[in-house]
Amino acid sequence: MTMSGAASCDVSRTTTMTSASGRTMHPAAIHAPPLVPVSAQVRFSNMADSIQNGSGDITRFIYKDMFFTYPINLYELNILLKILVDEVGLEEVPDVIQNYHLCIVKNRLIDSDIIAKASQMKVIMQYGVGIEGVDVNAATEHKIKVARINGSTTGNAVSCAEMAIYLTLGILRKQKMMDTAVKRKDLGSPVGDTIFGKRVLILGFGAIGVEIAKRIRPFGVKILATKRNWSAETLPCDIDELVDKKGGPEDMYEFTGEADIVITCLLLSNETVGIVDHKFLSTMKKGSYLVNIARGHILDYDAVFDHLKSGHLGGLGIDVAWTEPYDPEDPILKFSNVIITPHTAGVTEYSFRAAAKVCTNSSKCP
Repeated sequence: MTMSGAASCDVSRTTTMTSASGRTMHPAAIHAPPLVPVSAQVRFSNMADSIQNGSGDITRFIYKDMFFTYPINLYELNILLKILVDEVGLEEVPDVIQNYHLCIVKNRLIDSDIIAKASQMKVIMQYGVGIEGVDVNAATEHKIKVARINGSTTGNAVSCAEMAIYLTLGILRKQKMMDTAVKRKDLGSPVGDTIFGKRVLILGFGAIGVEIAKRIRPFGVKILATKRNWSAETLPCDIDELVDKKGGPEDMYEFTGEADIVITCLLLSNETVGIVDHKFLSTMKKGSYLVNIARGHILDYDAVFDHLKSGHLGGLGIDVAWTEPYDPEDPILKFSNVIITPHTAGVTEYSFRAAAKVCTNSSKCP
């Protein structure tokens, strides 16, 4: 293995997280095995003396893998002509990470143990929005900056919003039952429902929540939304015409009781782990629908299972799960009113191309 250029590695989660109820979550339940090939997980940029890139603190890098098609590679190569790519396996990470200055992370954990070995690291950049996989406190202690890519700048928020609506329509129209009907050569069944006239609660009205509201509003729905801070400077647009009723975390249970559909867009944190629990689901209308495009552990597994089994929950659409890749034999998937997609809400050509450009431009030497 050479030590010039950029490197990739696969790092498994080893930390725990506490739920909203104080329950400690098992590490395996917080983070999953890779969702994409190892070569796409984590990249490190090396300040090798052999790289003739001036006196900048951070070397430039390129990606070479299946997700970055020819135009993106060409774009990057025109800027970053002298950087090679190294692929580093999990077992090699402790031996090489000290040689690198820039870490680009996708869907993998960078914990305190890894950070402690990264003696020359300058920046850890999350290749996406959520940074729960990076130990920010440890990075700060080691004077390493942590950055993420704003979803509104790359199309990630738009892509996730489209997936939320896709899942919503899927459970309303009973997609899994329709698949069964086709296999049985049945016509005219099942009888689904329309989104028209429904009251939709968007739990977490950030960039993704706003994009959902923009796209779901024309279906003829009423929109309720919760957000910690509704000040104008925290919103990307004027939301007066998007939201019919807005509130804070303290209004959550009131809003769930009014909604026909709940879409969760919350960041995963100590405050939000397991927030959709028995109390939350019991407050929802009987027969209402739940969609989760945030993180799997926003939902309490046992509570969701119980409310599906009792029939109180009318349908569940999830792009994220409690463990990933999700066990296809999991009991929750046996319900005919459950749809799951493999954590692909933000996985689109458009968003990946834009994110690649952000990473490239952010990593260029001055």
